[in-house]
Amino acid sequence: MSQLPTVVIAGRPNVGKSTLVNRILGRREAIVEQKPGVTRDRKEVEAEWLGRKFILVDTGGWMPGGTELDAKVSRQSERAVAEADVVILVVDATTGPTEEDDRVADILKRRKGPTLVVVNKVDDTNRESLVWDFMGLGLGQPFPVSSLHGRGTGDLLDALIALLPPAPEQEPDTDDPRGGLEAPGDGRVFSVAIVGRPNVGKSTLFNRLIGDDRSVVHDMPGTTRDTIDTVVETEAGPLRFIDTAGMRRRSRIDEDTEYYSLLRALAAVDRADTAVLVIDATAGVTNQDQRLGERIDAAGCPVVVLLNKWELLDAEARLDVKYQVGRQLHFLGESPVLPVSALSGKGVHKLIPALSAAIDAYRTRVPTRKVNEVIRSAQQAQPAPHGGRVLYATQGATDPPTFTLFANRDLPPSYLRYLERMLREAFNLGATPIKVRVRRRSE
Repeated sequence: MSQLPTVVIAGRPNVGKSTLVNRILGRREAIVEQKPGVTRDRKEVEAEWLGRKFILVDTGGWMPGGTELDAKVSRQSERAVAEADVVILVVDATTGPTEEDDRVADILKRRKGPTLVVVNKVDDTNRESLVWDFMGLGLGQPFPVSSLHGRGTGDLLDALIALLPPAPEQEPDTDDPRGGLEAPGDGRVFSVAIVGRPNVGKSTLFNRLIGDDRSVVHDMPGTTRDTIDTVVETEAGPLRFIDTAGMRRRSRIDEDTEYYSLLRALAAVDRADTAVLVIDATAGVTNQDQRLGERIDAAGCPVVVLLNKWELLDAEARLDVKYQVGRQLHFLGESPVLPVSALSGKGVHKLIPALSAAIDAYRTRVPTRKVNEVIRSAQQAQPAPHGGRVLYATQGATDPPTFTLFANRDLPPSYLRYLERMLREAFNLGATPIKVRVRRRSE
């Protein structure tokens, strides 16, 4: 993705930047709501127009003179602009040029790359005359656009691709049904979703892992509204880390933005190859942490549990938290539990090896002969009740390992759990989920 040119959508809050992103992509990728400040982090997605691919970056609005959080969002936008090949400055036709528009324009004039001014909310011909008021920004002739209805976006994109750097002879194919990029070897980049309740330190951990202040981090819960991701080269190979919005009980979600953030976070978990469940160790394992663990377990991907803010606990409190993990997250089986400090980085180095082991187990392929040897040995040690017997077994799939047992009759769930445990132990599958399916076959 880094070889593609970058196009940044910039502007003050609530001018329709995210709506324009969705219009260009042809799908609802960015969260949109009719109030300022919904977008906070930089979100990068691949877009295409007339066969030319580029990276489209949605940014939070510039909010000079705002709160500390506003200042962090503004700095994120400024960094994105500095790294862009082309910037699209979005302004609002219904309000006319504002002092904030002028400030943003002054910043853009100092950069070397080209800038396109887009006057949004020109929904009909009656508003076209309003476009010329924005000539005073000094960034060239504006483009009248209605992001909501698509009016004028084709002309804008034609002008955009004409400004992009020359295309390389061959651009990488980034299609992957689970959200990974193409990589050397088997062509997979494994995706890792970072999930947890609000304000447990997910974005701090995300920034620590990627080595960049990519996510806006603030003490106020719910700072992350959307999912953002970055591919990082690690000793385990390239991994795609996905920072998600904090998940709360639906009864406590009272904003449309939070609702869509929850949906995006859940979708990220469903698409991910593995997940990192971040728990605030100072709060212990809450009922919400338990529900999140159950949701990850139901998605069928391996999980690593991180006990963040570990440095703030004394010895007695640490023992209590570990006991809570064993009691309330017992269904996660042998999932690694790592005490860390995302803020200082202590213990975070253990995460990549843990993820590597989980991924290796997730991709395990076992020869049919060995599968049958384990099943035969397990049945000799503990025969199935009521004359049940597995006649033959094979591994039908990976990601996760899936075993099919051909039996002479239905086997009780307790016996299937026993066979699953034997398979897990024999092939060192650790905490990765495995599936065991039974098919009836007469002897």
